[in-house]
Amino acid sequence: MPAPHKRIAGLYAITPEIDDTGTLLSLVRAAIEGGTRIVQYRNKQSNGASRLEHALGLSALCGHLGATFIINDDVALALEVDADGVHLGKTDGDLAVARKKLGAGKLLGASCYNQLELARGAVAQGADHVAFGSMFVSATKPGAVRAELALFAEGRALGVPMVAIGGITHDNAAAVIAAGADAVAVISDLFSAPDVRVRAQQLSSLFPPRIS
Repeated sequence: MPAPHKRIAGLYAITPEIDDTGTLLSLVRAAIEGGTRIVQYRNKQSNGASRLEHALGLSALCGHLGATFIINDDVALALEVDADGVHLGKTDGDLAVARKKLGAGKLLGASCYNQLELARGAVAQGADHVAFGSMFVSATKPGAVRAELALFAEGRALGVPMVAIGGITHDNAAAVIAAGADAVAVISDLFSAPDVRVRAQQLSSLFPPRIS
């Protein structure tokens, strides 16, 4: 199994709120075929049965196509579908408890907003990658706090991959990558594009060539 620093890098797709499983899987397949390396299932609206159906389908798809699959906000669901890991916000549960439940072989990401100290605490509790943002105005979370690009240079000492999130598009992603983000998380600019595969290719091409 690749180390976390090899698995959390590049284009990180966060799923849109879509209830139809077939449509969701089709869009995510196009994103992965275009170069997406990480997929996070995030759905705050569907019921438990639909979430399980989505997660099972996405887990199988990501496994087949070689993408890392992460569940947002639900350790139990991640374990049930054998996802590669979980991502938690500051109100989504205790990171140390999540790490214990997941075991050493699963990924644990933490939202750290615009706070380097929060990131230090997350790593101390077992997070193996952290996310900073919102980097720009976000359609998904318009009221989110804004994070500065300088966080990525300051956060390099954490020794874990850093994900940039919030309002990231093909037009501004290069600046975030240049600032030091290992991965960029994208929802709207990717899944609302006329051709998801092409947009994924465009976003992925902004990263330096992958070193195995």
